Amino acid sequence: MSSQSATVPCQYRTGRTLGSGTYAIVKEAIHIKTGKYYACKVINKKLMEGREHMVRNEIAVLKRISSGHPNIVTLHDYFETSHNLYLCFDLCTGGELFDSICARGQYTEADAAGLVRTIFQAVKYIHDCGIVHRDLKPENLLFRSKPEKTSEIMIADFGLSRVMEENKLSMLKEVCGTPGYMAPEIFKKTGHGKPVDVWAMGVITYFLLAGYTPFDRDTQRQEMEAIIAGDYKFEPDEYWSLVSDTARDFVATCLTTDPDKRPTAAQMLEHPWLASEIPHFVENETGEPRDLLPHVRKAFDAKKTFRKAVFGMMAMKRMSTLAHHMSPEAHKLNEDLYQFKQESEKEKFEDIRVVHHHNADEEQSLKSQDDISIAKGPNGKVSYGTDVSEKLAAVSLAVKSGSNPKSV
Repeated sequence: MSSQSATVPCQYRTGRTLGSGTYAIVKEAIHIKTGKYYACKVINKKLMEGREHMVRNEIAVLKRISSGHPNIVTLHDYFETSHNLYLCFDLCTGGELFDSICARGQYTEADAAGLVRTIFQAVKYIHDCGIVHRDLKPENLLFRSKPEKTSEIMIADFGLSRVMEENKLSMLKEVCGTPGYMAPEIFKKTGHGKPVDVWAMGVITYFLLAGYTPFDRDTQRQEMEAIIAGDYKFEPDEYWSLVSDTARDFVATCLTTDPDKRPTAAQMLEHPWLASEIPHFVENETGEPRDLLPHVRKAFDAKKTFRKAVFGMMAMKRMSTLAHHMSPEAHKLNEDLYQFKQESEKEKFEDIRVVHHHNADEEQSLKSQDDISIAKGPNGKVSYGTDVSEKLAAVSLAVKSGSNPKSV
């Protein structure tokens, strides 16, 4: 892959840590010249050995869709130091989808339809770009700044997304996603593609109307079996009597168990619940739309409290089991994971120089080669010298047209 590289002073300042995942942390970053704030995903290179494809796929996806739709987070910068990879995204400060709903004074079926319509329009755009997201869920739906504005909802986290060609031979087989939102074909390993996002939107819509998901069960196995069978109900009646038949039909249509019969995102946007000029709702005593918020908040809070207690017990049991049965190698891996993430968090932008590789070649080259390569020495061990960055496709999307390298 032909590229130009330059080592330049970093022009971001380090901000607070916003969150942490399995292999990465997310920090706030401030661009010195513009004063703009970004969310910066920091990935320690020592954790990337054997996982280069994860970043390669995320970059391939984001190159196709960044800046193309107002409701999809944009990758603004991509660069590296000798220790870490940095991906700078839109900073969404309006909070997660459901937190914003619970903070409202009132929440009607029309509000839910407006959110679903906006999200589905972004999903259609993703699919039109040849992408399947594969991890649509409320936690990955964020508000840019104003949680009360439906137009500011954003789809985030494309770590599990893939570029999908338009033929059956390229269907994906791996089991991935968040269990309660995964489609039957993912569990059955029969091959999956864009229809899994439509299924997930059905689960999200159910969640938006009731405050809980349709396949909630006591165990993950029971949940999986319910999903494969399409076993769900619009119950209890005290919740669903407040929701129109049109909305229920919309959910049921998304949750078609056969992916070949499941409608596309474009077709779901034509469903009466989203396409009708007159909103659908159940009237209250005065003829106004029912307020769903009390029941939705009650169900959500009850489930959150229950899950917190269950996860707490599971964590204690797991820690006790691991303490007795974890091998020395597993102990070492666990310690290394913590240490490497700590190292990533401590690196200060103000003290570093960064490397950009501005690719002259576009997506075809990106798909045919690794974006990220971890350098190895003659003994096969990972080498963390300056050569580690030679094949890193660190893309500044603002200059991906092939202009001269410039500082970030």
